[in-house]
Amino acid sequence: MDIGPAEFRRISAYIYDELGIRLTDNKRTMLAGRLHKRLRELQLATVSDYCDYLFSPRGQQLEKIHLFNAVTTNKTDFFREPSHFDYLVGQVLPAWQRLGRRSFRVWSAGCSSGEEPYTLAMVLDDYARQHSDFVFEIIATDISTRVLDQAKQAVYHEERIAPVPMALRRRYLLRSRDRTSPLVRIVPELRRHVRFGRLNFMDEQFALPFVLDVIFCRNVIIYFDHPTQERLVQKFCRHLQPDGHLFLGHSESLHGYAVPLQQIAPTVYRHQPALAAV
Repeated sequence: MDIGPAEFRRISAYIYDELGIRLTDNKRTMLAGRLHKRLRELQLATVSDYCDYLFSPRGQQLEKIHLFNAVTTNKTDFFREPSHFDYLVGQVLPAWQRLGRRSFRVWSAGCSSGEEPYTLAMVLDDYARQHSDFVFEIIATDISTRVLDQAKQAVYHEERIAPVPMALRRRYLLRSRDRTSPLVRIVPELRRHVRFGRLNFMDEQFALPFVLDVIFCRNVIIYFDHPTQERLVQKFCRHLQPDGHLFLGHSESLHGYAVPLQQIAPTVYRHQPALAAV
């Protein structure tokens, strides 16, 4: 299946307007591959037919979710970039506790199939076992309903849990009663700490239930152009406590951005609202 230049421009412009993701011409083959299954399911012969359906009133109601599911990238792992979790436990949490705040609140922004928020839940619950007055809440969001459904199920193939330390596996993962099954599930006590919801980063206002102490948004903003990245990080700051922290992916940087954040470690930033006035 191929996508003609006109259809690619039409779909890619729509994706940019809706999701902020810019697809360059070298992504045509990738987009064709991801749409192939949808055309089969809809029994449509060409991408032109798909465009006609997508931009019809019915398609705008029913199909755009499937398009967003198809085009978003959902690469994640348990304990991905482990130095971030070491910094969280060793630096951020002790400093936060000294402030005497009531509940530690974290947002996994772009949570994919759940490995990141469940890693956070493991790390924070382990910390709470050593600090009896520590309580925490995690909200996890993604644009893709497909991966959110997977995250809510909290079921993973045993190959996926290889990065999880053995002590945490024993405490937080349940094996199937069928001992031949390669699947494990996050324990209910940990799942209760995580609230999942769908969120589009292009929304002007994020419907979040609380102001945050930490935002993990890792390996997400690389898919946006510079102006979209800057606007998104500015919106993050509106929901971040003063002295709260933003964690980005290893290849992401805010160098040169007009945002009230100070880099304090590789890809770790502290919210400094006073910088907005400088």
